[in-house]
Amino acid sequence: MSKKNWTQAAATAVLSSALVAGWAIVPMGAALAQSSSALVRGLPDFTDLVEKVGPSVVNIRTLEKARSNTPAPGGADDEMQEFFRRFFGVPMPNAPRQAPRPNRPTPEAQPRGVGSGFILSADGFIMTNAHVVDGADEVLVTLPDKREFKARIVGADKRTDVAVVKIEATGLPAVKVGDVSRLRVGEWVMAIGSPFGLDNTVTAGIVSAKQRDTGDFLPFIQTDVAINPGNSGGPLINMRGEVVGINSQIYSRSGGFMGISFAIPMDEATRVSDQLRSSGRVSRGRIGVQIAPVTKDVAESIGLGKAQGVLVRGVEEGSPAEKAGVEAGDIILRFDGKAIEKTTDLPRAVGNTKPGNRVTLTVFRRGSNRDLSVTVAEVEPEKTAAALPERKAPPATVAHLGLTLSDLSEDQRKEARVRSGVRVDAAVDAAARAGVREGDLILAIANAEVASVQSFEALVARLDKTKPVSLLIRRGNAADFVTIRPAP
Repeated sequence: MSKKNWTQAAATAVLSSALVAGWAIVPMGAALAQSSSALVRGLPDFTDLVEKVGPSVVNIRTLEKARSNTPAPGGADDEMQEFFRRFFGVPMPNAPRQAPRPNRPTPEAQPRGVGSGFILSADGFIMTNAHVVDGADEVLVTLPDKREFKARIVGADKRTDVAVVKIEATGLPAVKVGDVSRLRVGEWVMAIGSPFGLDNTVTAGIVSAKQRDTGDFLPFIQTDVAINPGNSGGPLINMRGEVVGINSQIYSRSGGFMGISFAIPMDEATRVSDQLRSSGRVSRGRIGVQIAPVTKDVAESIGLGKAQGVLVRGVEEGSPAEKAGVEAGDIILRFDGKAIEKTTDLPRAVGNTKPGNRVTLTVFRRGSNRDLSVTVAEVEPEKTAAALPERKAPPATVAHLGLTLSDLSEDQRKEARVRSGVRVDAAVDAAARAGVREGDLILAIANAEVASVQSFEALVARLDKTKPVSLLIRRGNAADFVTIRPAP
């Protein structure tokens, strides 16, 4: 038999054996296609997650009041008008006609920014980033079903970049919070948000790293999920449909996505949001030490063995640390039983401790360990850490007037030289159209003296809400009446 015939016979025999054995013989191209199909089937399917979590993700728009360019009273224009009146006996040419100041309409709010958020509870609490609502005069929340609500800022913490806002709604679909400790590097995750204002945009990727240090109080989750401006405040979701983080930052040289995104872990965010919801601010502990890393050379030279803990470079006078006996040169190894491995561990451990708690501090001093008892104090309020002022929603009895009010303190009454009255914290809609401004004092309504917010609500409750109402307001040293006409 020739070599050619032998080869053909061998091929025929192999094919026959394969057919008898039930093998499927497919061309090479088809085999590759089948292999590719298997790979595709192995990729995660996010469709169910989107349907599950999507209704809980909201769009957040912020507005700020337009700043008027009208010169303040006593400015150059006022002086020029007085010059023309006294020396020429006529008004200044082309002088703008000014309406009475108390009735001057407040400039309309202008768009400021767009972000994302997600519903924490069915009664309208929503979590987002602090930088999304920072400096906003008005916050608008749009649900996936296109309903829009005005939100009040419950509180915001700039150090962790976490904020909570509240809308007046019930029966909302809340997210399920996941266990961040179960999150693994390489795990698939998904984000939903409003990048560049495009509502309910879904992107996906993997967890690139955990415990990524970028600040004193936050060990971030790093991902390669596409996050862009507008995604801030949206949820990072695991494959179980649980929120494990708040998308907060991106690393970018251009302002767009470059494959490195950071999310605030939900365990940290939840701890902050609980405080914001209960008190409107975050309380953090402090012990009053300046610290530095412990290098290998230092550890060996003092007999510590390995580089661990933090070096105390200084102790604040009168601080909890000084009272506890901490000295410069000590190495803090443990705080409240938790090992301190690196410099960021101590501020986080102390910051997460409730002020007033007494804890044990283990320090290494001159060759031996010793335990010190320290009572944690509270971090002094500062602008970078304090919650944004709470903006209370207008009481139901005055909502149609567009007013948010607060009682005057004794010092405020003395300073304004008034016997009673309430302060306008915000004026929108009908009140803004009438010329009422933030900071005005309302002394009377419908000729009845206003003693407090409670009395104001009681007086309004007796009025016809469809009819105009007059207010006696005080602005600076001048008082005037304004008429608020509710919208039809």
